[in-house]
Amino acid sequence: MLNELTLKYKRIFRILLLLFTAMFLFRLLYGYLYKDNTPAELGGDDFFSSIVKYRRNYASEKTKSFAKSGAEPVAITSGQKYEKVANVRSRSTNFTEEEKLVHGTIRQFGAIVQYQQESGNKGSREIQLLIGVSPEKFDSFYYAVQKIGVIRSTEIKKVDKTNEYRKLNASRVSLEKNLESLNKLTSQPGEIDERIQLHEKIYEVEKQLQDLGVELGNFDTENEFCTVQFSMYEGAVAKTVSLYTRVKVALQWTIKYYLMLMGGLFFASVGAWLLVVIVKKLDLDKSKSA
Repeated sequence: MLNELTLKYKRIFRILLLLFTAMFLFRLLYGYLYKDNTPAELGGDDFFSSIVKYRRNYASEKTKSFAKSGAEPVAITSGQKYEKVANVRSRSTNFTEEEKLVHGTIRQFGAIVQYQQESGNKGSREIQLLIGVSPEKFDSFYYAVQKIGVIRSTEIKKVDKTNEYRKLNASRVSLEKNLESLNKLTSQPGEIDERIQLHEKIYEVEKQLQDLGVELGNFDTENEFCTVQFSMYEGAVAKTVSLYTRVKVALQWTIKYYLMLMGGLFFASVGAWLLVVIVKKLDLDKSKSA
């Protein structure tokens, strides 16, 4: 009888020990696999989305012509217009020097800072730049800025704008013809009210042409750029967690939740035992009354 009881307790002890070990290993593995899914550190998205309506860069596809033998190839602009935008996010542990490096790279490639925003105090500074780069230097510049700081993400989008460009040109032609017809009417006799309405229409068409000219101006060859959105924030070097710390945290967590689990099982067992006792007593009372 004693041997059977000893074997029973040994079996229970092994099960509890295996449960403790399994919980410990689970928490230790979780510590290695867990990645902090906190939101992105940069506020660059808000900055770029707020200014994109004020400045858009467009470029044209260029092909090389070899018409004359032995002559230098000449770049010929085709009818395709496009918008190409790269987004580079970086983290810096040497913010001041690497900010200078960014501006040095911009000067080196003859790029233009179209918008700039800086924020934060030392230790948590951020900079967002909207940079216009000539299409032929775009790829080289894009890879050059990826060498600055520790790159967190990169992205390139290219959108065809040929149809939009053609529609703008068609609208301009239509407005110019309309304006020409209205100007011819100014030489015709008419009532004062009619002439006032005519001048108002002419003013309205001229304003539409002016706004359209601004939009078309972005497509002009002298304004042809591709866009690089560069964001950099200041952050300390990520600290590596030692094995000792991981084991300590895993052990603390295991002891805490293991004791909570054992306490829960104990009270559940006591509750089940009391329930059985009560049921047996009720059955006994019923049998006596019968």
